[in-house]
Amino acid sequence: MLKFMSLSSGSCGNCYYLGTEHGGLIIDAGVSLRRLKKALQENGLDLTSFSAVLVTHDHLDHIRHLGSFCKKLCKPVYTTADIHRALARHTFTSSTIGPCRKILEEGVWTEIAGFRVRYFVVPHDATQTVGYAIEAEGRRFVIMTDIGRMTDEAVELARGADTVVVESNYDMDMLMSGPYTYELKMRIVQGCGHLSNDECASAIRRFHHPGLRNIFLCHLSENNNTADLAYRSAAEALAAKGVGQGEVALRCLPRQYPSQMFNL
Repeated sequence: MLKFMSLSSGSCGNCYYLGTEHGGLIIDAGVSLRRLKKALQENGLDLTSFSAVLVTHDHLDHIRHLGSFCKKLCKPVYTTADIHRALARHTFTSSTIGPCRKILEEGVWTEIAGFRVRYFVVPHDATQTVGYAIEAEGRRFVIMTDIGRMTDEAVELARGADTVVVESNYDMDMLMSGPYTYELKMRIVQGCGHLSNDECASAIRRFHHPGLRNIFLCHLSENNNTADLAYRSAAEALAAKGVGQGEVALRCLPRQYPSQMFNL
């Protein structure tokens, strides 16, 4: 059985745990080692419960504590060559990332600590941004956070997944009527920023399939969204596909504190 927990999901920090009874992975390192250790301990786990870190991109809310992870844990850090080059130059990681560097090849499933992992590139205004398809225990888990628009490759991988973690960042009306500058609003909406509730709902309609069991909505904006709006938009998308209540577990991940540990 796969187990999944979000440590934090939003511009304040991003970090996720995915595990089996045999081991685990951390996806992104936007929370402190102390917070990670505490959350794991509260679920009967510890820092030996994961064997590697996957990185989605080099924005600070995803790598703020990666340098500390590398220095104190010395666990391998897997991501693309382009992202690793950015991490080698980044103030927060340049002095510690070297010994932990592990490069993933494009289009290839890689065995990591009992998991099969493949990345896929998504549009976002970082050096490079990727989502991950991860397989273990006969299940597929797909995560795509910080994605400016949905891609065909992301949809295709999600069509084979039991669980999908997907960004539902903003409500368009809230964003456009809110306090952000025009330039920032345009950065968010113009294809290399974030995915709106409506765009997320459209993606759900595309990737839903009979084997899908869990959808987690991630990276909700503190200023331009609410959990109720994001949930309602995604639920309407499922209903439009004829999905009955309870057929797919739909949840919004909290921004600033850990979720429960979910059995997938």
